[in-house]
Amino acid sequence: MAMFDKFHEECGVFGIYGHPDAANLTYLGLYALQHRGQESAGIVSTDSKKLYCEKSMGLVADIFTEDRIKKLPGHAAIGHNRYSTTGDSISINIQPILVNFAMGSLAIAHNGNLVNAGILKAELEAYGSIFQSTMDSEVIIHLIAQSRMSNLHERIVDALQHVQGSYSLLLLAEDELIGLRDPHGFRPLVLGELGGAYVLASETCALDLIEATYIREIEPGEMVVINGSGIHSTFPFKRANPSHCIFEFIYFARPDSYVFGQNVYTTRKEFGRQLARETGVQADVVIPVPDSGVPAALGYAEETGIPFGLGLIRNHYIGRTFIEPRQTIRHFGVKIKLNPVKDVLKGKRVVVVDDSIVRGTTSKKIIKMIRNAGASEIHMRISSPPTMYPCYYGIDTPTRQELIASSHSIEEIRKYITADTLGYISLEGVRKVVDKPINYCVACFCGEYPVPFPGERMLQLGLFDKE
Repeated sequence: MAMFDKFHEECGVFGIYGHPDAANLTYLGLYALQHRGQESAGIVSTDSKKLYCEKSMGLVADIFTEDRIKKLPGHAAIGHNRYSTTGDSISINIQPILVNFAMGSLAIAHNGNLVNAGILKAELEAYGSIFQSTMDSEVIIHLIAQSRMSNLHERIVDALQHVQGSYSLLLLAEDELIGLRDPHGFRPLVLGELGGAYVLASETCALDLIEATYIREIEPGEMVVINGSGIHSTFPFKRANPSHCIFEFIYFARPDSYVFGQNVYTTRKEFGRQLARETGVQADVVIPVPDSGVPAALGYAEETGIPFGLGLIRNHYIGRTFIEPRQTIRHFGVKIKLNPVKDVLKGKRVVVVDDSIVRGTTSKKIIKMIRNAGASEIHMRISSPPTMYPCYYGIDTPTRQELIASSHSIEEIRKYITADTLGYISLEGVRKVVDKPINYCVACFCGEYPVPFPGERMLQLGLFDKE
């Protein structure tokens, strides 16, 4: 089990075309998107003649030294941050994927998950394809290579007609950057401009860091082709009902980003206000579980008039691994990341605001920590509805059996985590906060999946990593 009981986004993507410092700007873009994946990172660049690739396990700032950036010449580049969802944390699975085939060199960076990847892989292997990784993203490469269409653009469209699921894709050829978003628009992808160069990124915070100007979102089902003649947009796929991932607002995206047309911080704060309207309780202090619970806790405090306090302090300098003490420290995994501020908590009735409860194990440890610090009452408040169903569109969720809300009532969860009271925002409350609520995927709360998938059991076998 992971040290911290949270969902994880699978990756971030960034691309730029038409800038002499393309690789370095891609490095900065990935740095801004580091929260979307900390397992590995990679960059592929082009000088119009050849594609160059540098990638490794680890964090962006550790991988891309000045010497490595110098090995990535050219005016265009794409990059990828990865979070592994299964045990395949190996170098062969690092993106972007770079291949050579009949039409030249091609690199691909993928955010999302193909729900029919297992079936497609079996079919491709039956016709002689040899897979080098365990990523569903590689299926797209094989489909492009096997397509009989006459040019690269047609081959890409042909390949994606066969896949089901979510994808925000960046592809880099020798002198072309291509961006695509699946017809449902599960994952975000935005377009920006910097000194005549075009930029594509998972979130607007990546544009902010390099001082690029935001232009617009790439639309669901849209393909943009960026080359020497400018930017060209088409809609080659059958229209579908939008199904934006609601968890981008709840947890994944950076608070300073705009996704799906709304500011993340403002939206999270409004979730907190709505949560307070639905689950208000008498208390002395409202504290967040940092960092993702901060905006909702601020909204909760403002709506109720209860003072806001930082009752838990997060250690931001934890590496991916650490040496545990030989003498066992109880709840070490949580204690190394969070520490209570006793003066804020002692003798107080405390509202603790978090964004979600997954298995419940971490919430239980946090509540015990706060109680040991002297809190007289602890009221747990969650700024998302109970998560009862797994996601198949690019989020690392446990199986349904591991999601505590799938088999326990709210009262049973309250008893398990030992809170005095427990309240969640309602699904109706979430829909009140977002613009065009019909355009959001909320399958993790209600089990109504917008894209059919070929059996839950097949997906849980782990043939591919979600990206």
